[in-house]
Amino acid sequence: MSIRVVRAGLLTSLQDPGRFGLQHLGIVPGGAMDAVAHGIANALVGNPAEAATLECTLLGPTLLVEDDALVALYGAAFDAKAGGLPLPRNRPVLIKAGTTLSTGAASHGARAYLAIAGGFQVPEVLGSRSTYLPAGFGGLSGRAVKAGDQLPVVADLARISAARFERLARRRDEVGGVAARSVRWFAPELTVPSGNGMTVRAMEGRHHAQFDSASLEAFFGHAWRISPDSNRMGYRLEGPRLTRTRAVDILSEPTCLGTVQVPNDGAPIALMADHQTTGGYPKIAEIAGADIPGLAQLAPGGSVRFARCTVEDAEAARAAAEERLRELLQAIEWNTTK
Repeated sequence: MSIRVVRAGLLTSLQDPGRFGLQHLGIVPGGAMDAVAHGIANALVGNPAEAATLECTLLGPTLLVEDDALVALYGAAFDAKAGGLPLPRNRPVLIKAGTTLSTGAASHGARAYLAIAGGFQVPEVLGSRSTYLPAGFGGLSGRAVKAGDQLPVVADLARISAARFERLARRRDEVGGVAARSVRWFAPELTVPSGNGMTVRAMEGRHHAQFDSASLEAFFGHAWRISPDSNRMGYRLEGPRLTRTRAVDILSEPTCLGTVQVPNDGAPIALMADHQTTGGYPKIAEIAGADIPGLAQLAPGGSVRFARCTVEDAEAARAAAEERLRELLQAIEWNTTK
């Protein structure tokens, strides 16, 4: 069984939480840019967080659903339709076989995750189904989906979808029509910023002291614009040029998700999911992990400000974010099992 891609969208790829424990071999975790939204989308259809979803970026795909399927589109607000009618967002939806599902354009946020009961069944590569675009492996032959692709799903998709939706419908709050049936409740957004910008917490980076005072003041005091020349590897930030007090050569060393490097042109780059494993550019800051999912929801042209924080602040923010996610996942589980 499969879902056929009619139109591919701007950048649509299969992702899961990523592949871990391999950075010493030059392989980054990668995975969903907004791992929180990915996990919630899976929870809405009864999948574990490890199941593969379809990451839709700015302009989503049009798909032909060839069998009855329980799906959920969670994350950025896309103009999604099923059978020509609005698709309920952020909740489980039972799609009838033969229905065209179009995700359209994002009106707020940058990325949404389409989960399907049972997950997308592409082969695992190094323990993950995630597409790693820079190296061309994982997902569908290591590339973004394109028109004509068949996205493999579980063989008994219709049975699994019907059984899971039956448990949802027992709460007697079913809504919808022939092409798409859903429920009245929904999962609130946890990661999409309320506007076209956000403030992220950042700790001083390993080479923070090498930058002059004007550059440090600009980095933490200026609103940076996300450049159109940004991708899953990193967000290039437009604003004041940052300079060091002296140009000291730096040996390449490990980088991680959220590292902010400053190349020789003085324009900082915030490293994202598909970042390289090592780099030789000075690190001015490290973004708190709790703020990465929200940053991933900013589109090119969006703005970001950096607020100083300590390691302790970042750990507290992570604990608070994990608690919010745990509470939401518990609420979803209650709705899908009672």
